[in-house]
Amino acid sequence: MWRHLFQLSLAEWRHHPWRHGVALLAVALGVALASSVQMINASALAEFAQAVRSVNGQPDATAAASGTEGFDDALYARLVLDAAVAQASPVLELDVRGWREGADDPAGAPVAPEPGLRQAGVALRLAGVDALTIASVAPDLLPRPDAGAADGGRSGFLSPDAAFLNPAALKALGLRTGGRLVLPTAAGPQVFTVAGTVAAAGRALVVVDIAAAQARFDRAGRLSRIDLKLQPGTDIGAWQAATALPAGVRWAQADDAVQRVSNLSRAYRVNLGVLALVALLVGGFLVYSVVSLSVAQRTPALALLGVLGLAARDRRALVLAESAVVGLAGSALGLAGGAGLAALALRLLGGDLGGGYFGGGAPALAWPPLALTACFALGTAAAVAGAWFPARQAEALSPALALKGLGGHDSGAAPVWPGLALLAAGGVLALLPPVGGLPLAAYAAVAALLAGGVVLVPAAVQALLARQGALASPVLLLALRRARFARQTASATVAGVVASLALSVAITVMVASFREAVSAWLDTALPADLYARASGSGSLADPVFLPPALVTQAATLPGVARVVATRQRPLVIDPQQPALTLLSRPLGADGSSLPMLGAVLPVPADASGLVGAFVSEPASAIHGWQPGQTITLTLPGAGPVRFFVRGIWRDYARQFGAVAIEAADDQRLTGDTRVNDLALWLAPGAAPAAVEAALQQAAGSALPLDIASTSSLRALSLKIFDRSFAVTVYLQAVAIGVGLVGVAASLSAQVLARRKEFGLLAHLGLTRRQVIALVGAEAAAWLAAGALIGLALGLAMAVVLVHVVNPQSFHWTMPLSVPVPRLAALAGAVLAAGVATALWSARRAAGRSAVLAVKEDW
Repeated sequence: MWRHLFQLSLAEWRHHPWRHGVALLAVALGVALASSVQMINASALAEFAQAVRSVNGQPDATAAASGTEGFDDALYARLVLDAAVAQASPVLELDVRGWREGADDPAGAPVAPEPGLRQAGVALRLAGVDALTIASVAPDLLPRPDAGAADGGRSGFLSPDAAFLNPAALKALGLRTGGRLVLPTAAGPQVFTVAGTVAAAGRALVVVDIAAAQARFDRAGRLSRIDLKLQPGTDIGAWQAATALPAGVRWAQADDAVQRVSNLSRAYRVNLGVLALVALLVGGFLVYSVVSLSVAQRTPALALLGVLGLAARDRRALVLAESAVVGLAGSALGLAGGAGLAALALRLLGGDLGGGYFGGGAPALAWPPLALTACFALGTAAAVAGAWFPARQAEALSPALALKGLGGHDSGAAPVWPGLALLAAGGVLALLPPVGGLPLAAYAAVAALLAGGVVLVPAAVQALLARQGALASPVLLLALRRARFARQTASATVAGVVASLALSVAITVMVASFREAVSAWLDTALPADLYARASGSGSLADPVFLPPALVTQAATLPGVARVVATRQRPLVIDPQQPALTLLSRPLGADGSSLPMLGAVLPVPADASGLVGAFVSEPASAIHGWQPGQTITLTLPGAGPVRFFVRGIWRDYARQFGAVAIEAADDQRLTGDTRVNDLALWLAPGAAPAAVEAALQQAAGSALPLDIASTSSLRALSLKIFDRSFAVTVYLQAVAIGVGLVGVAASLSAQVLARRKEFGLLAHLGLTRRQVIALVGAEAAAWLAAGALIGLALGLAMAVVLVHVVNPQSFHWTMPLSVPVPRLAALAGAVLAAGVATALWSARRAAGRSAVLAVKEDW
């Protein structure tokens, strides 16, 4: 029997290939987006892990600095003499930026992913190694001198001017053996000659002799880590426990860096994955509309099968099986398309899709089996779930009545309690805390709100159309009456529109709220007229410091009214977590230079040894720090210091938190007066260009500066923001397009199912234009109600996204901002497009012969 049913299904698909093709493509689109995100994330993490293994090698134990300032190399002398140590390899690692000597525009590099000055050159990881000991621990870092270098390359690795680049660095810098690499420092540019290569994979890497790295980058006597090979038979754990390490040094784990980057990008990756599933969710509603069309058109055939003995449950199973085939085919097509999308994105955007979390070039495409299997299963499940209610309709139809065109499914009112229960569940889920630092409950709340809103569509449409008043047009009266009472038909017609419009409204409100909050924050965060730092300053881990004489001289330049110097450096709290930022600058007695949230507390007068500090909103959320609390932080050069939290300030630039302290306190505690950045306030009438030129002249040609005005930084920051969220525009367009296709499919189903009704209306005197107007008016009523429901539902979902998902994912809060004109335009466009689609579909009803339609009943 099932073989014959399958043949009937194939025949129906051959006659209407576009219908199932639309459903198949909808599933394929969702699976392609979701699987491509998973493959991109897996590729980036796998590439980073491989690079870490390549650079770190396979030591038995590693003594690593807790911070970024390194530790005294006296520890190396002690460990190398330990009887349990067979080999010790010292390493100094720095994050720098550099360019090829003679490059036309060394400052023409991409901007940082957060508000700040442009960065010059290419981001590089510099490793200073001892070439005589590195081979036994990390052979991929062993310098391989080029045979064409001076002295045949026999001792090139010992030269203080020699640099050895990995393939990524050679490609990024456009260098080859004999070329010259420029790395800027506060003491002037350091020039190295490329003498060979290293085999290390991953991001751009430069390897130099460790003594040269210490001398030329102001790290004399400092190390980042010591890799150790122990004598055979040594109990590593017992030996580490018995070996005391000085303050600021810890025993590092092999996967610390991988885990740190994974935690850094986790929220970003999860949010990308959830956004990718939006298309799959809306695709499920499209499957619902398409299968409803199929069931409506095949009602006589299904009824005939029932009369011939096919059980009701078998009719349901037939519809679900057909949808499962569509889901399986669409999921398979989606995985293939996802692989193509992932390969293209990795080539064009890198492994972080512009998020700024991973360095290096395009990683090799990875195929995570569990994630891809889950995407395949979700695609199939979405198709089957979308077909569930139409399958139940096929199961519930009465064969005898259906053969006569009777026995519709809109006679009974659908229960309201499931929708209300889903909305209540959404509200409860939104109140739950994050799970493992991720807003999983909040995402479930959004899904529950969306499902509850769609379930309530029939009841909401009836309630919205209950008061119709006196209507002069019989056609309009008939259209509104039918629109009010055809509950299930309304649900099939506008479910996709409600879902897509609600998601679009929620995303629009979230992005608008975030952008307005960032714009207002920039007004406070960028109070000066000009900002300057050393050109080529790398990541926060290893900045290029400005000479103290330049800071003093900048304040005396013509046109400069005031100068404020800032020092930024990372502060490691957990080796497996991203570091927070320590800001040191004049803050004012009440922290007035920071955008404070709430009251500012004074440092208790009777608390000796306490230092006042302000923590950013993300730092407060991640570490639980609150005003009035005493916290202990380890400052490089000062050891553990007790801080009194005076208040919390808003910061959208540093996702993992920052602590701000007075510059005088920092200098008193650490004795370090170096600074990274300058903020300059100009005198009235001063020309910014003249001040920029004078400041660069004061710095000298050995220290090129990046200088930017407040207006350019603000415009740049908002441009980066808009570019980061540009993908949401495409997601909205996809969602709305899928919803409108669902409207067209559902209305086409109505046209086919109501051909006898239209024939009867034609016999009663309705013209072709009036029949079209009837269908168009019904659809307009449903779509208007659906637009109102979608707007209300989208605003509710936006509240969850803005006030729950965003703080739990990125630890930022912001006020809700509703762009009324944009939302009205969005709803109006959906309504107009939907009505146009309805009128196009109605032409098929008006084009049929009324006599033949009625004659089918004779």
